[in-house]
Amino acid sequence: MTHSNSGSSSRAVVPDLPDALPIAVVDNHTHLDIEREGHPVDVADALAKARAVGVDRVVQIGCDLPGARQTVEMIDTYAAMLGGVALHPNEVPGLAESGSLVAAYAEIETLAAHPRVRVVGETGLDYYRTGPEGRDVQHESFRWHIDLAKRLGKALQIHDRDAHDDVLRILEEEGAPNSTVLHCFSGDLQMAQTCAERGYYLSFAGTVTFKNAHGLRDALSVTPLDRLLVETDAPYLTPHPHRGAINAPHLIPLTVRAMAATLGVAVPTLCQALSENSERVYGPW
Repeated sequence: MTHSNSGSSSRAVVPDLPDALPIAVVDNHTHLDIEREGHPVDVADALAKARAVGVDRVVQIGCDLPGARQTVEMIDTYAAMLGGVALHPNEVPGLAESGSLVAAYAEIETLAAHPRVRVVGETGLDYYRTGPEGRDVQHESFRWHIDLAKRLGKALQIHDRDAHDDVLRILEEEGAPNSTVLHCFSGDLQMAQTCAERGYYLSFAGTVTFKNAHGLRDALSVTPLDRLLVETDAPYLTPHPHRGAINAPHLIPLTVRAMAATLGVAVPTLCQALSENSERVYGPW
């Protein structure tokens, strides 16, 4: 989950369907539990619209206790959906202050054992919304989630905001799980190269389509095809030309086509790689 400015109320609509992709892909990170600007998500409708444009599977992420509980309910209902659960780094300082962090860990561990929860995440570090006083407990939580992913044999999805060096350091110190995903990748070219060398997956969101995102496209350009994933982070980070509107899984084709143009590969080639990578990371739906 990466919050951004939502724009004016006139933009608080979900854009129409773009042209369909030639090969179906996965929205690797979405929040269909989150209501934005008074617009609750009709999950069945969101999945149907996504399927109509070639986004036939999604990974639903619940990143606080209510969201994690709802995620487990949804993945039991919708065959197109796998789940991820965790305590978002911005949730952790408040839980620690209230004395409820240990109990929250215990519930996340129980929910993460569900066979259709294939992800521990999003976890990680956020130095943008949490100040220096909350960093120690974020580090502790990140290490706990890394250990949980390894113990359960699940993929790890990482939230990294203004914390690149510490994210990479802690992953190296703890030993990353076999499948480690940098969700909504926001690093530079050098970080992308480091992640690829370590075998991590980089998931790009609508931010890569933004006109001023030259550094992000440079990072994409050096990422091997077999390390790439794509996501919405819906309802946030809506791709160009709908920036500011409410995001949804059916807008993935806009990001995929922008990624293909940056990489200089055919759209079907990228789609095939994205689909294969997703199943390698998360297993079959």
